[in-house]
Amino acid sequence: MIGVDVNILVRYAVKDDPEQTVLATHFLAKHHCFILKTVLLELVWVLGSKSGYDLPRELVVKRVKHILGLPNVVMQDAEHVALALDWYEAGMDFADALHLASSSELTAFATFDKKLAKKSDKLNISPQVILLEKE
Repeated sequence: MIGVDVNILVRYAVKDDPEQTVLATHFLAKHHCFILKTVLLELVWVLGSKSGYDLPRELVVKRVKHILGLPNVVMQDAEHVALALDWYEAGMDFADALHLASSSELTAFATFDKKLAKKSDKLNISPQVILLEKE
């Protein structure tokens, strides 16, 4: 199994460089590929951020799910990643969603991030998010 860098996944997802798109497509089709959570985190950021391709969230999710559904692709911690993608699709920041999904075996997740705590509460996410603030 071969780990795949984000640049290969970006070329496959956005097809903005014809030569590299062909190379990425053939590589993903012919090799057993492993995607690390850190690579996926970067992919979602590159596709969705204003500093990257600024794609709408729905399109980012669609393209990521397409890649993860390819027959030769295996995702690290796939169950938690699927949960994080669902939460991201529901409006949560993907990094935050991935942190929470990866913490599902824990009793809680502590943060100073009010937006994360509020979104987690709204989506009824487990583990509980503990917001640290002045009393």
